Formats: sequence, C-alpha cells, structure tokens
Amino acid sequence: MNGQYSELYEILGYQFKDADLLREALTHPSLEGSSNYQRLEFIGDRVLGLAIAAWMFELYPTADEGGLASRHTNLVRREACAAVAENLDLGKYLHMAKSSEDTGGRTRGTIIADAAESVIGAIYLDGGYEVADKFVRNHWKGLANNVKVADRDAKTILQEKVQGRGKPTPVYTTIDRSGPDHAPTFTIAVKVKDEGMESAKGLSKREAEQQAAALMLTRLEESWKK
Repeated sequence: MNGQYSELYEILGYQFKDADLLREALTHPSLEGSSNYQRLEFIGDRVLGLAIAAWMFELYPTADEGGLASRHTNLVRREACAAVAENLDLGKYLHMAKSSEDTGGRTRGTIIADAAESVIGAIYLDGGYEVADKFVRNHWKGLANNVKVADRDAKTILQEKVQGRGKPTPVYTTIDRSGPDHAPTFTIAVKVKDEGMESAKGLSKREAEQQAAALMLTRLEESWKK
C-alpha cells in the first residue's frame, strides 16, 4: 500500500511505516464500512495544540499569556488547518463516498481541515511526537511567521457591550442541527435580556455562534443609537 502514497509522502515530508494509518487518516466518514479519520482527528487536534503552544512559547519569549493564547488560537483554528490542507492538496487523496465528492467534499474547508488534523494524529502514532512536531513546524511555518494577536471576536465584543450596560451574559442555544453526521449544519440563537434574539447558521457551532453574535451586535448598535 505504501506505493500508492509515494507522491503524498514527498508532499508531507514523511513516509509512513504503517500505510494503513495514513489511509484511515484520509478516509471520510461518508465511506461506510471503513475506518474513518474521526479518531485520528481527535488525537491530531491535541498534538497540534501542544506543538503550536510550545512553538509560540519559543518564538515569542516576551509575549504574555494572552498574546501566546491569541496566536495559538489563530494557528489551530479550523481555517488555519484548512489552509494547510489546501497547500498539501489533501483533498485529492481523500477516500469518500461519491455523494460527498459530488457536493464538493474534496474542497470543503471543514472536511480538509479535519483531514489535516487526522494526518497529524496518524504521523504521531506512526513516528512519535518529535516527527509530528516537525511536520507541524514545516507546514504551519508560513502561517506562524505572519500570525498576529487575534482581533476580539463577535462573541467577546457582544458580551463586553452587554455587561457594560448591566445586563446578564448573552445566552446561546442550539435550535437546529441538520444535514448528514459527517457534514452537519448548526442553527444557533443568541438571546440578550430585554433585547430579543438573533439566530444564524454555520458549519460548526462556533461559526454559527459568531454569526449570531455579529447579528445581535448590529441590532444593538442600531437600537442603542435611538
């Protein structure tokens, strides 16, 4: 099985001893009857988090905890993982059901981001932490060199504005989850006391919460101007 991945090994900068691990890391949950990447993604997410945390600690010796945490968040977020996966062209190597492929699965950010994390998990299990850490540093280098302290997100800004007016913390509620298990869409509502509710959809709960918070901010800014 190693032969079929020779091109990908060169791209990754690592050759697997157990090619079955790589195949599992590249198998989308839509392919029923096969081990898929979800378990490896779980491990890869943790390995990525540790590798980035240690790296930021080295790169920014004078940064405080908040600065380190903000940079860390920017580098482990789904968008960063998707950018790396796109650079590696991981979508090309994914094993998935035709139905998922026909709906753009090979280029969907959420899917290729998951694949990037699962590949990290597979590398960790196949070669150990040092090898996985080297992989992360090689392929996140471009992002790390330009990472900045993150701007405050919509949820944070909304909470600060609401609490600044003496109101309780906004409450977020999942009001719908639709679509297949491997590619769900979430609808999240945010409610602010005495100010009503806004809702939004996203491919993750975090994305939907941020969109809902942004809508609520717009509503409040208009309302509080009156």
